[in-house]
Amino acid sequence: MKIDAIDLYLARIPLRRPQKTAGVALDCLETVIAGMRSGDLVGWGEASPGTAPVGGQWAGGAFACLRDWLAPAVAGCQIDTGTALQERLQVFSGNQYAKAALDSAWWDLKARQAGKPVHELLGGTKASLELGISLDRTETIDELIDAMRTAFAAGFSRIELKMRPGWDIQMINHVRHEFGAETLHVDVEGAMTLAHMETLYRLDDFMLAMVEQPFMADDLVGHAMAQESLRTPICLDESVVSPAHVEMALDLKSCQFINVDFGRVGGLTPAVAIHDACHEHCTPCRLGATPRSAIGARAGLALAAKANFTYPADWIDSPQLFAFDLADPPSLARPSDGQPLVANLWSEPGIGVAPDMARLESCSAAKATIA
Repeated sequence: MKIDAIDLYLARIPLRRPQKTAGVALDCLETVIAGMRSGDLVGWGEASPGTAPVGGQWAGGAFACLRDWLAPAVAGCQIDTGTALQERLQVFSGNQYAKAALDSAWWDLKARQAGKPVHELLGGTKASLELGISLDRTETIDELIDAMRTAFAAGFSRIELKMRPGWDIQMINHVRHEFGAETLHVDVEGAMTLAHMETLYRLDDFMLAMVEQPFMADDLVGHAMAQESLRTPICLDESVVSPAHVEMALDLKSCQFINVDFGRVGGLTPAVAIHDACHEHCTPCRLGATPRSAIGARAGLALAAKANFTYPADWIDSPQLFAFDLADPPSLARPSDGQPLVANLWSEPGIGVAPDMARLESCSAAKATIA
């Protein structure tokens, strides 16, 4: 498949409510949309590392990297596999989110060419996915309890709680007493060290599905030491940046779950490789997500259709987050009261939708076409 041209858009999607990032209130989400053209077909991908460079990558930087380096390395080339695409990008170190935009666009293009949904082309085995949400610190425990009650009543299968200093064991104790049988896990976001093992041991009392990323991303040995001592499974998240890092974590026995965000690892191609390695090691995966448009959300859900994604997928409700989305999000359904809420996967080719070009043009701060 020859890549004729790549269209890039640095989009600024208005938020319904300002959000603080790095101490700055932001009124929009910046994200990069990539349209990869071959003949009459266009495949769509997204890079959404965030508006600010708090994680080392950000949308403005991803746009510049794609415009000046990555897209020129691909445009005009014959690219027949996701592996071949990754090999062309290998010379450029890091920049996983920018690479993910091209990789996910290539898979969408390939699936449209084959006349199949991308989840089928990726080897997915599911027609729908159970969903979970994340809740951060609130002003009071009662507010958190109310938010959780609303989420479970809506049919979400599990809730992730963010642990913060002063918002940890006491909070979890209250929550577990209120929701004795519900599926819960906590996300530490790398804020602990081995010096906090006493707190981690106490988590074993609360029947949590997992504790996510207790230590810094590069501390795979520390995670292995902690996992050896804990009954609660450790899930790695920020540590999961490439198949090589995951192989190392699996060899060290650093965790019992792997959170896969296709943006963080460089695209659907490396994400599938991570899934397959975890499956071989009998280590289940879960789908991670960052705020992104329906273009990226659909690519993530397509990945989560694979067999070893056994934990409810991360879900971010775009109608609540954005003033408008760039495309139709996947449809949600609840077969009957008491049944879990699910995202239904689609039967149309590719990711099932294309961006609304009028909306995309209206919110684009920068554009480029590489041919």
